[in-house]
Amino acid sequence: MADLTAFQNWLADASATLKEQSEHLTDLDRAIGDGDHGTNMARGFTACARLAEDEEFEGIDTYLKKVGMTLVSTVGGASGPLYGTFFLRLAGPLAATDDAGAAQVGQALRAGIEGIVARGKAEAGDKTMYDAFAPALEAFEGAAGSGSSLADRLQAAAEAGARGRDATEPLVARKGRASYLGERSAGHIDPGASSATILLESAARTLS
Repeated sequence: MADLTAFQNWLADASATLKEQSEHLTDLDRAIGDGDHGTNMARGFTACARLAEDEEFEGIDTYLKKVGMTLVSTVGGASGPLYGTFFLRLAGPLAATDDAGAAQVGQALRAGIEGIVARGKAEAGDKTMYDAFAPALEAFEGAAGSGSSLADRLQAAAEAGARGRDATEPLVARKGRASYLGERSAGHIDPGASSATILLESAARTLS
């Protein structure tokens, strides 16, 4: 089960990890993008981590909605609206609950990832964050039938996300700034898939 504090711990952990990995994410983005993904993500998630210190929240959903709005306003480029949409949609299935179980977290993840698809129009193999999120969701939902715990399902999702991230390296980008490079985008891991994996791994550490 994951309560409001667990979700706040998730954002705090993700913020710290994104700050630590900021230079790495920027290096990845410098190869095929604008070279600011690490800086943007660190800035946005630092602002989100501060929310728990600055405000009181009535529930998980109100907190996640504020996280989403904060990311939209503080993260530049395409990542702000995409990650903002992810957290805004994540909030929906978690409304009116103080302690989310595995089924609710799974519903929230599906809603969040479907929000990313609706906003960015990405498909598997486009070399985007969706290439990490899609297999993560599949792994999370695939573990449900085995009676596994929330912790087990989140760990399976994080591991699948990491494999999806690594699988972006040989792909030719079909979306975003990287797509302008055509064949030259191959041979580089997608920075969005990398930051998505950081979020998934952070969730596995904190949400159960």
